[in-house]
Amino acid sequence: MTRAIIIGAPRSGSGKTSVTIGILRALARRGIKVRGAKSGPDYIDPGFHTAATGLSGVNLDSWAMSPDLLNALAGNATEDADFIFLESAMGLFDGIPAGQGRTGSAADLARLYHLPVLLVLDVSGQSTTAAAVAKGFATYDPDVRMAGIVLNRLGSERHRKLCSEAIETLGLPVVGAILRDPTLNLPERHLGLVQAGEYADLMTHLDRLADMVEKSLDLDAIMALAAPFSPASGSFEHALQPPGQRIALAEDAAFTFLYPHVAAHWRQAGAEIVPFSPLADEAPVQNCDVCWLPGGYPELHSGSLAAATNFRAGMARFAETKPIHGECGGFMVLGEALEDAAGETHAMLGLLGHSTSFAKRKMNLGYREARLRVACPLGPQGALIRGHEFHYAQMIATGNDEPLADLADGQGNPLGASGYRRGHVSGTFFHAIAGSA
Repeated sequence: MTRAIIIGAPRSGSGKTSVTIGILRALARRGIKVRGAKSGPDYIDPGFHTAATGLSGVNLDSWAMSPDLLNALAGNATEDADFIFLESAMGLFDGIPAGQGRTGSAADLARLYHLPVLLVLDVSGQSTTAAAVAKGFATYDPDVRMAGIVLNRLGSERHRKLCSEAIETLGLPVVGAILRDPTLNLPERHLGLVQAGEYADLMTHLDRLADMVEKSLDLDAIMALAAPFSPASGSFEHALQPPGQRIALAEDAAFTFLYPHVAAHWRQAGAEIVPFSPLADEAPVQNCDVCWLPGGYPELHSGSLAAATNFRAGMARFAETKPIHGECGGFMVLGEALEDAAGETHAMLGLLGHSTSFAKRKMNLGYREARLRVACPLGPQGALIRGHEFHYAQMIATGNDEPLADLADGQGNPLGASGYRRGHVSGTFFHAIAGSA
């Protein structure tokens, strides 16, 4: 029987990602089959979970995924794991106003699967007040049970004693106490953590986090807090279906943001994914059925992409007869031009007519639901697709292409036409997660 626990916190930046990765790596080093999961639409943390454990990470998103798909993915995650540590996005209860159990918060998953919570508290700048925060979490929702507390960013042994004694008076066990150590912080950039695949010495860093966890947390007590995890049966009816039998997938430092569950389902459904690297000036294999440009960081590599003549020519050839779809960063590269952070403009593929700028930044963030105006690699005409938008780049020229979809936010408020299409080429700023239900 697989056992699971949610690692939550009052807010982003509390240290739950470092704690989660450290626990995953420490248990994997002990020979325990352990898997990481992530609530919500974060596509970076599952890469660290995979690296730490050797088992692929998975997103579980109660807003974007139908209950059947959520159960199917959760059930798959239990198949070869003794323990699952499910890391919360943002604060534990943070989601959007939506129907019961469909807010996108980790608390939805705690209620649905009756999973306990290991609460990570950043106690820098406070002592016994931490007990008031812990009590608030313990009593806020009787269906979300706090099972234990990890104190993070402690300044001293006295600091630990003050916090621990106050919290344990409430009947909540303190199962970890981590001293402040800025060298353990994971480096970040504008869309979140620097990705796992970009570290030259990733395993060294993961092992340092595991060493910290072994020293600072009672891992045996934490494993004992985990509860049996046996999701109801589900289905992949509302998963994103493979857009073709052979899928040419851009995959390198500029193109990385493809959800693990999407690629896994494509393979399980019988599709073959054929990766290629635009930064290595590779073109999509021409006998593929469709080409997919995921999001990533093209704004950091726009000069190299502009100079990749083989990539550019190969994409133009592919677009003559076969579908191409780009999400977020991929959408930016499909356009005419991309202005980088320094204000220098680089020619992109020109397969769509828009241009974007990373010099003129504005954060766009939130859940999205799109109704497709025409068939494209995302689905048939009229299909509803749920996803997520998170970017700082802005459109500086719209071009004259036809819109791809009608967009709404997570609460159904119309946002207008979104994305573009021309011939066999389509693109959007939002990342697709699943079909709507």
